[in-house]
Amino acid sequence: MARSIFVLIGLAIALALAGIGAVYVGVADTTSVIVWDIRAPRIILATVVGAGLGVSGALLQGALRNPLADPGIIGVSAGAALGTVVIVSTGVAYGSVVAAIGGIIGGLAAMAAVTVVSRSPRGVEVVTLILAGVAITAFAAAVLSIVLTTSDLAGVRSTTFFTTGSFALATWPGVAATLPFVLTGFIIAAIISGRLDVLSLGDRAAFASGLNVNSVRWWALVAAVLTVAAGVAVVGIIVFIGLLVPHAIRLVLGPRHAPLLIGSALGGALLILIGDTAARTLVAPVELPIGVVTAVIGAPVFLLLLRRTRAQQGGWA
Repeated sequence: MARSIFVLIGLAIALALAGIGAVYVGVADTTSVIVWDIRAPRIILATVVGAGLGVSGALLQGALRNPLADPGIIGVSAGAALGTVVIVSTGVAYGSVVAAIGGIIGGLAAMAAVTVVSRSPRGVEVVTLILAGVAITAFAAAVLSIVLTTSDLAGVRSTTFFTTGSFALATWPGVAATLPFVLTGFIIAAIISGRLDVLSLGDRAAFASGLNVNSVRWWALVAAVLTVAAGVAVVGIIVFIGLLVPHAIRLVLGPRHAPLLIGSALGGALLILIGDTAARTLVAPVELPIGVVTAVIGAPVFLLLLRRTRAQQGGWA
């Protein structure tokens, strides 16, 4: 457990240092200030947010025992965006710790609502989980649009920014507001990783082994919200990373949660960096929202996973 914690923290530090080093390769002194203020925070924020999304997806899929769980699909990201806007509408600055806390509160509220609605004696139902996520996402998007169009907040961040995500406005304060919450989520994830392996056997078997099932599940859900909501507060909603990365890592490393969480952090960071590069260059000089890039890749994979899950469960009534 302790080893996993140190590995995750070391991974975050190494990724950040690698990002800084990559920024400065071949950069002249005359442009280093511009690069430091624009490029470095973008790379590091993308790394942190991507790692958080990957870990969040792995935690949700493990805690809910649902292969289709993703913070964007089940409404957690939308709740975080709404919580951020509500807090910012009171005069709090975007990219601040307080705004990130607003995002976390919104994400926790959305998570609680989805979990309560989709729970059944047999566990979390796949169809209900997805439908509850769709409903919460639609509600949050509607309220988000109302708040942004009836206030002067639209001049700073638009509805499109929050619903499709972008690293174009990344800053060092945004990095500072996001990183502590993501690292806290990583630490919690490392602590409970072994217990998630037991939980994957099913609630009855886990309970029979002496595991406090409800405690482990809720700590996993809290960690999942921490690793994604603070990032949403700064860069908006980025979908399907939390779905795609854990599935890909499981194929390589297997189902044990300790290596799965570490691999998901690495894979999420890498995929977001690749996606952000594509968003900036595919139709340059116009920059695409990164959520558009991830949705183009993720939506077809989600449909395939949905079909496979339905077949494995013998159809849904």
